[in-house]
Amino acid sequence: MSRLTATASCTAYAAVVEATGEVVPQALLVRRVAWLTALARDVTARLVVARWNAADLDALGSGVGLDGQVLPSKGWMALRRLGWAASPPSGVYVCDRVMRCAQEQAARLLRLALHRRRLVAAIVATWPQNTGARTGAEWQALRALLPDGVTAADIRNRTRQTRAYLDEHHTFPADLTELEEPPNVAAQVVLAAADRQLVTVERAGDDGARLRVRLPLVEWPASSRDWAWHVVPVALPPTVPPQAALCAPTVRVAKGRARVDLPFQIPVGFAPATGHRVGCGFDWGLNGLLVGVVGKLTDGRVISDGRPLIYDASGVSAKLHRLRGEREHLAAKHRHLDRLLAGITPADSRYATLSAVCQTLGVEHERLCARIRNLNKALTWSAARWAVDQAAAAGATVIYVEDLATLEARGRRGGWNARLSGQVRGRIVEAIRHLAAKYAIAVVTVTARGTSRYCPRCGDGTSVLQHCPAPDRLGERGWRWAYCPACGLSCDRDWAAAERIVSRGLLGQHATRTHRSTGVRTIHAIVEGNVARARRTRRPTRAARRARRTRADLHPRPAARDRAKRRPTPKRPTRTPATARNNPMTSSRVPDPRTVPAPPPTSGGQRPAGHAPQPGRHQPYRTGHVRNSHHRTGFHHAKATPVLMLAKHRGGPGQATPVRVA
Repeated sequence: MSRLTATASCTAYAAVVEATGEVVPQALLVRRVAWLTALARDVTARLVVARWNAADLDALGSGVGLDGQVLPSKGWMALRRLGWAASPPSGVYVCDRVMRCAQEQAARLLRLALHRRRLVAAIVATWPQNTGARTGAEWQALRALLPDGVTAADIRNRTRQTRAYLDEHHTFPADLTELEEPPNVAAQVVLAAADRQLVTVERAGDDGARLRVRLPLVEWPASSRDWAWHVVPVALPPTVPPQAALCAPTVRVAKGRARVDLPFQIPVGFAPATGHRVGCGFDWGLNGLLVGVVGKLTDGRVISDGRPLIYDASGVSAKLHRLRGEREHLAAKHRHLDRLLAGITPADSRYATLSAVCQTLGVEHERLCARIRNLNKALTWSAARWAVDQAAAAGATVIYVEDLATLEARGRRGGWNARLSGQVRGRIVEAIRHLAAKYAIAVVTVTARGTSRYCPRCGDGTSVLQHCPAPDRLGERGWRWAYCPACGLSCDRDWAAAERIVSRGLLGQHATRTHRSTGVRTIHAIVEGNVARARRTRRPTRAARRARRTRADLHPRPAARDRAKRRPTPKRPTRTPATARNNPMTSSRVPDPRTVPAPPPTSGGQRPAGHAPQPGRHQPYRTGHVRNSHHRTGFHHAKATPVLMLAKHRGGPGQATPVRVA
C-alpha cells in the first residue's frame, strides 16, 4: 500500500476567536487572512530580491551550508543554515512560525530558479549553428548537460527566451539573473512549514474539518497581543473520503473569500510495472482528443476487441480557439493604448479617457484568461476521468499513453498550432496518473515515433500506411483515414495508432523504467508486434435457444408459391399527399420506430465522466438506450464513447473468436 496526496480547495465563511468566543464574520475573516498573507508576502519578496544574484544562487545550488554540512530538504531550514535571515517590516511584530512560512516560500522560488538556471546554462553552452534546427550531435550534447525529466517544451521555451535576449543585447546572458527579473511572490501562506504553535487541523465529522490558526487582529501588529487563535470550520468536498489524513493547508484570499487549500492523503494499492495482461492504449488523435483501444496479451500476441474509444473535444477546441482570438485582440489593443499613454502627459485632456479604457481592457483580458484556464481545467479532468473509467470498466491494469505532450504542428501558422497547444496534453497525463492510482492502474508512456505511420496488422514496422481523406478516396492525400496496401487494413488513423501503442506497451513491458524522483514510468524500447481484432461472441437469441431446445429448424424453407390465379387482382393503394407521407403513423414508407431494450442492471456500465446528472437511488444507470454513437460526458460540447462494463458472458479482449486477417 502507498499513499496518494491530493488537495481540496475549501472556503472559510466564518471563524471564532478561541479566547473570547467572538464570532468573526466572513468579511472580517477575509481581512485578517489578507493581513497575514501580506506580511508573509512582504518578507518573502524582500528575501528573494536580496538573494537574486549569481553568488547566492551558487551557494544554494552547492547544497552545503556555512557549517560544511549538507543542506536539509526543508527550505526554511536550508536558508537559515546559509545565514539568510529574514526580517519583518520595521515596528511590526511577526512570530517565528510566520517567518518560517515566508522563508519556505522563498526557498521554493529560489530552488525553482536553480532548475531554470541550469537549463539556460546548458542551452547557452551548446548554442546551435542554425538556430532554427539542431543537428543530432547538438541534441546529444545538449541532453548530456540537462537534468533528467526536461521536456522538449522546456528546451524550446528557454531557447526562444535566450534568442530574444541575444537579438536585443547582441550577447549571451551571463546568468539567469540577467535574463529574468526576480519572480513574483503569490499572496499566500504555506502553513506546512509551521508547527502546532501556529496551526492545527483535525477532523470534524465525515464532511468537515476544524482549522485552528493564529491570525493578526490588526493590519500592522505591534506585539503578541495583536495575535489571537481563530477556530475556522471548513466544509470538505465529497472528493475527500472519510479515511483521508489531513495535512497542514495553505491559506490565501481569492475573489473576496478566504480560501483554504487543504492537502489530504488516502491509501491506494500498488500498481506493478510489469506482469500486465489487459491494457488500454490511448493516442493523442487528430480526429479526437483521445482515441483508445483495449488489448489483451495472449500467448505472446495482442488481441483487441475491435471497439474504438473516442473522446471528441472538437467543440471545446473550437470554443477555446475563439476565446484565444479574443484574448489576442484585447492584448493588442491594450498594448496600443499603453504606447499612446506613454506619448502624452497626465495633464493632457485625453489621458483620463485613455487611462480608463486601458484599465477596462486590462480587466476584460484578465477575465478572458481566467475563462480559458477554467475551460482547460474542466477539459483536462473530464478527459482523464473518461480514460480511467474506460480502463477500469474493461478490467485493464495498465494505461499506455503516447508521449506527445510537446506535439506541435510545424509548417502551419493557422489554427493547428493554437489548437494543439491549447489541449493541455501534459495536464491530462498528470490527471490520468492521479486518478488511475486510486484504481491501482499503472500509467506508462511509450515512444511515439512511427505509431501513426506503420500498420498495426502487419506488425513488422515496415508496412507504411497510406493516409487519405476517407475510405472511398484512397487515391487522394489526406490525414484522417489510414489504408495499408499490404494487408488491406482500412480504418481511422488514430484507431490504428492506438492499437500500435497498446501493442508496444504490452509486448515491451519488460523494458519499463521508473524515474527515481518523479515515479514516472516510461518504455523507450520499441517492440513490434501485430494486433489481431477479435469478434465479440454474442449470446444466442430467444428463437435460437427455442430452436436448439425443440430441435427445429431456425430458418425453415418457405413454402412453394402458388402461382394459380384463384382470386382477383387487388387494387393498388391510392397516392397519399406529402403531409401524410411524412407522418410515420399513416405513411407506409417510414418504418415503425421501435425502442432498443436496455441491458439488465447487472450488466450495466459505469458512470460517465464529467458532471452529468446521476441516476436516483432506485433507478440504475442505463447504458443501452443511447441516441447516437457519441456519449455525452456532461462537459461543455464534449462527446465520448460510453463506458460499458465488459462482462464475461458478453465477451471481451481475448475471450472472443479472432478474425482471420487476409
